[in-house]
Amino acid sequence: MMRGETVWCGRAWLPGGVAEAVRIEIDGGRIESVAVGEEPAGTVLPGLTVPGFANAHSHAFHRALRGRTHDDRGSFWTWRERMYAVAGRLRPDSYYRLARGVFAEMVSAGYTSVAEFHYLHHPGRGQRYADPNEFSHALVAAAAEAGIRLTLLDTCYLAGGFGLPTEGVQARFDDGDAERWAERVHAFRPAGDLVVTGAAVHSVRAVPAEQLPVVVAGAAGRPLHVHVSEQPRENTDCLAFHGCTPTALLSAAGALTANTVAVHVTHPTPEDIATLARARARVCLCPSTESDLGDGIGPARAMSDAGIRLCLGSDGQSVIDPWFEARALEWHERLASGRRGRFDVTELLSAATAHEAAGWPGVGALGPGWGADLVHINERSPRIAGTDGAGTLFAASAADVTDVMVAGRWMVRDGVHQQIPDVARELETEIAALWQ
Repeated sequence: MMRGETVWCGRAWLPGGVAEAVRIEIDGGRIESVAVGEEPAGTVLPGLTVPGFANAHSHAFHRALRGRTHDDRGSFWTWRERMYAVAGRLRPDSYYRLARGVFAEMVSAGYTSVAEFHYLHHPGRGQRYADPNEFSHALVAAAAEAGIRLTLLDTCYLAGGFGLPTEGVQARFDDGDAERWAERVHAFRPAGDLVVTGAAVHSVRAVPAEQLPVVVAGAAGRPLHVHVSEQPRENTDCLAFHGCTPTALLSAAGALTANTVAVHVTHPTPEDIATLARARARVCLCPSTESDLGDGIGPARAMSDAGIRLCLGSDGQSVIDPWFEARALEWHERLASGRRGRFDVTELLSAATAHEAAGWPGVGALGPGWGADLVHINERSPRIAGTDGAGTLFAASAADVTDVMVAGRWMVRDGVHQQIPDVARELETEIAALWQ
């Protein structure tokens, strides 16, 4: 049984705003009480403490591409070939070691949950590991060691494009059909108190329309995530093949519900936005990746105004920094509109802490009854010197995080991950091995 703990915060971002001298009582992995204007007691965190951040969309193995594709000329589609090369080299044991470092980097940056959009399943065409969920087990073990809440989104990937078979490394993603995908997914039983499962449709180009209802049924009320309209080509190809947009196709298949997270939605039509809003689906934006891949700037403000709940993800791991993703949501809107103040800080924090989008309700706020996920930043950081309360969200970075608690457990103390003390070495070793 986890013992109780008192944490005193010089400043804490509570549901009503930033407060001074806050005492938080924690027991059993949850916050028991919060009091303001208290004298220091227990574990003292002198800087600003915020709720743990939610990474609502991640491909952990893409971390191996950071800094190695920056000089590529081309587009998302040319970058994808470099990504496939890495996917072709990974094995369950090497993916475990890489993911352990990636998840530890996330925790060290302030993420306390991650929704892993997982589509690397098999050795190759028609081949299977003795346990066909070997890669899934590797990711669960990696997350447990890193101390992060994991939502494993087992992803269905059956086609190489509209009307096309998978080819090359895509065979490692392909279960053959949705029924066999569902059989494999239902056989997976992860252990641990910090893991939940969900499902994903990779995209409408990777799952034939007639197979979509099987994946929707396989999600069975759990989170269902899907890449949607990330690239204009996806829209034009879908229109040519099906006579409708990807959003309309998903809607017709019953794939859009309150449990659905549509990822990117960079190029929707007004009708797409209305459809997503009616379904009460969420949209996950990934500003760092959408910038890195040249995807474009999605209409985030318009989607939010329509009633769509937003969340954020690190996606391709070109940056692992929840502070950056939150303010980039606003910055992208400024670039697209030519105006400032498109989102207020409360909206940005809400998107950055939307753990419910990945199946973790009751996490993402510093209040009684909420999960005890806390992130503390260094009050002496030159980046945040002179900032005022909530404005710190526009100044802090992952480098300023000193302490992180996940479900009542300290995973980072004084800037050091408690289970993986040298995260940089772990990442360097595994990534170098992949590129040899």
